[in-house]
Amino acid sequence: MTPDDGVPPVLEGAELAAAQQIFGERLGLAQQYVEHLATSGLERGLIGPREVPRLWSRHVLNCAVIESEFAGNATVADVGSGAGLPGLCLALARPDLTLVLIEPLERRVVWLEEVVADLGLDNVRVLRSRAEQAVGHVNADYVTARAVSALSKLVPITLPLLGGSGSLVAIKGRSAAEEVENAVKAIKKYRGHSPEIKVIGEALLEEPTTVVRIAVGAA
Repeated sequence: MTPDDGVPPVLEGAELAAAQQIFGERLGLAQQYVEHLATSGLERGLIGPREVPRLWSRHVLNCAVIESEFAGNATVADVGSGAGLPGLCLALARPDLTLVLIEPLERRVVWLEEVVADLGLDNVRVLRSRAEQAVGHVNADYVTARAVSALSKLVPITLPLLGGSGSLVAIKGRSAAEEVENAVKAIKKYRGHSPEIKVIGEALLEEPTTVVRIAVGAA
């Protein structure tokens, strides 16, 4: 443990400017969320101690910047939501969106429900379930995920949540192109098409976010 464990990182400089642009008048709520991550999120093992100093740069801003990928008033399912990354970030940045946080582990579900209640987020529903079991119980326009699994394994558990029409917007790293190549068969099997790799936030973030978009139906 270090002296900074449990202390939210200071938001300043370029990160503050980016956060102001992304969250607008809801920046205060985003700061409360980061406080939850740095305290109870750390205590309950949702994030590691080494992640606390970079909660804004590596996690919250990295996730929230993809808000530009979703149409207005859409329903977004976040698979394997964990600590609410990216689901809660999107709910904070885009109050017009409806977020369904799908998470199978009870301790994470309890934490998510506590944070949603404390922040007063009426556009978020937490669903304790595996993604496969949520099919038919969630009517999503988009599905998203971060750090869940490789795309070849992610496609089979996410595309069915779209009910035949919509888009997967998955946050990925430098291996995005390789993952798309390895997932070609799975994408075709689950009726996905037009996989696209996009880099988002180049004008805002020191390390922009890479996403893979896969359409289903006419989306």
